Amino acid sequence: MYKGSARAYTNIALIKYWGKKNEELILPMNNSLSLTLDAFYTETSVCFDPEQKEDRFFLDGQLQDSKATKKISHFLDLVRQLADKNWQATVESRNFVPTAAGLASSASGLAALAAASNEALTLGLDEQGLSRLARRGSGSACRSIFPGFVEWEQGSDDETSFAKQIPSANWEQDLAMLFVLINDQQKDVSSRDGMRRTVATSSFYPGWLESVPEDLAQAKIAIAAQNFTRLGEVTEANGLKMHATTLAATPPFTYWSPDSLVAMNLVRQLRKEGLECYFTMDAGPNVKVLCQKKDEAALKAAFSQHFAPERLILAHAGFGTQVL
Repeated sequence: MYKGSARAYTNIALIKYWGKKNEELILPMNNSLSLTLDAFYTETSVCFDPEQKEDRFFLDGQLQDSKATKKISHFLDLVRQLADKNWQATVESRNFVPTAAGLASSASGLAALAAASNEALTLGLDEQGLSRLARRGSGSACRSIFPGFVEWEQGSDDETSFAKQIPSANWEQDLAMLFVLINDQQKDVSSRDGMRRTVATSSFYPGWLESVPEDLAQAKIAIAAQNFTRLGEVTEANGLKMHATTLAATPPFTYWSPDSLVAMNLVRQLRKEGLECYFTMDAGPNVKVLCQKKDEAALKAAFSQHFAPERLILAHAGFGTQVL
């Protein structure tokens, strides 16, 4: 039997990826930029067995149904193709995220599976190759291969779409992010369906795409200059523009909930009062608040007046994917 294990961390996009130009290869419509975080991670082991008859997938100790296993098998088919082996596998994955946090773990999960598979079958993939492989499982997983600030190059084909770390002189170590966990219910519109609907029908989507290159350039300038204000402003604006595209889709939809608005308004209020912080949101109601480490205690204290303590989780810059 051929076995490998790996850990990968979640990343949060500061400049968003929204929409695919190739669904099969998971090629995005635009470049994106993220920060890998330490608070949430996935540990995955994979064991390829020449004698095994079918793939099996365990998540947090529970054997998963055929639908969940099918997605994993589809990814393992790519691995088997690379290794020129037709062996079935058992995948055991554990998500180290708070119970009922409502946080997607596909990025950390597929990055960990890519690294574990590379180890199990000695594929010899470097970080770029791992990033390309992880992308085929979940787009944002390609960014979780790396620590710190990471840019995902949209590319034009399978070879040219991958993530890379952005030099930052370790400035990310001065930053923190507060997760405000709003809702753990199933989303009405999945990220995948939301992207499809927005790209196909939203009159705001072309404007979003046109604005992303400038947002990305500003974010990279801010990182190089270690300018927190500039990074925060472009992060918040970019996230709001992405969510605006969903309101112009047919039919329109939003991922915001009433408490999402409470959190966003609180961020604006705190800024007025002199505590510098900026929010961003992905395809869900949870709000992530970017701040400087020196302000994290004050930020959490302010939010604790509006949200239960178990709904507030502080994160710092995380690590790249690690073989265990």
